[in-house]
Amino acid sequence: MCSTSASGTNAVRFGTMRENVLNLECVLADGTVINTAGLKARSRKNVAGYNLTNLMIGSEGTLGVITKVALKLFPQPETILSAVAPFPDVASAVQSTVEIMQTGLPIARIEFLDEKSIQANNIYNKMGLDETPTLFLEFHGSKGTVDQQAEAAMEICKENQCKEFNWATDPEERIKLWHARHNSWFAFKSIHPNRKAISTDVCVPISKLPEVLVQTKKDIEELNLKTVIVGHVGDGNFHTFISLDTADTEEMKRYYAYSEKLVRHAIKVEGTCTGEHGIGLGKMKYMEEQFGKSPIDTMRLIKKALDPNNILNPGKIF
Repeated sequence: MCSTSASGTNAVRFGTMRENVLNLECVLADGTVINTAGLKARSRKNVAGYNLTNLMIGSEGTLGVITKVALKLFPQPETILSAVAPFPDVASAVQSTVEIMQTGLPIARIEFLDEKSIQANNIYNKMGLDETPTLFLEFHGSKGTVDQQAEAAMEICKENQCKEFNWATDPEERIKLWHARHNSWFAFKSIHPNRKAISTDVCVPISKLPEVLVQTKKDIEELNLKTVIVGHVGDGNFHTFISLDTADTEEMKRYYAYSEKLVRHAIKVEGTCTGEHGIGLGKMKYMEEQFGKSPIDTMRLIKKALDPNNILNPGKIF
């Protein structure tokens, strides 16, 4: 999680790992052990010296080995309200997300599953859900506050033709409502046995999300891939799960073409080639296009200074 600055369904309210790590213990390439924010520092604010914590987070193991993490803690909210809203199409579901975020509602989670992901869940979990693009939402706060937030979100969803808006505060009912989202990866793998499952991601500005998601659906259909879309749409980040027969040369060509299109769409609208998964080897070729030459040269200088013999995860990122 720290090495790619990954996050999850709560990132829309609480941020990624980068916003939630107070201090790290790291082992550098020469064996030196450092605490990035100070020997014992765990204060919420810290502007002393360079921000070594955020330098290490997202560095994908190329600058040091993380051995300890000091994290922020958050109180359990008085009330948690979960909701599920199916829509007639991708555009209306994602447009609702954009409008909800633009109102400034302090939503804790807002996730998206396309119709094929819902279908996979129905098969895997025997759920009987309406097989249409669906939003999964969650609100935290006092009883009165979460009711008001849910009602405001419901009005926006209804204006965008959502079919229904079901919500619950009972813990067991909330788990049932979110079951499909939490099991989407396993559901996808189960309906494509004996094939390799791959997940990739991009992240775009919220205002550009409907455009990019609609185009991505078109690309999937044109390239005839076994793919579903799930998303942390509240922060513009979405994933596609792809099922592949790696021995099928033509299918692999279509997959690589799709991956290329996905990243190009994201960069074109001022997004990023990855919001969580990192660069590794697969997305190295997009780094200079996204950053320009000078920032990449600066990253190489940092890498050379901290790992002159290139022994930490060599060949990754750039």
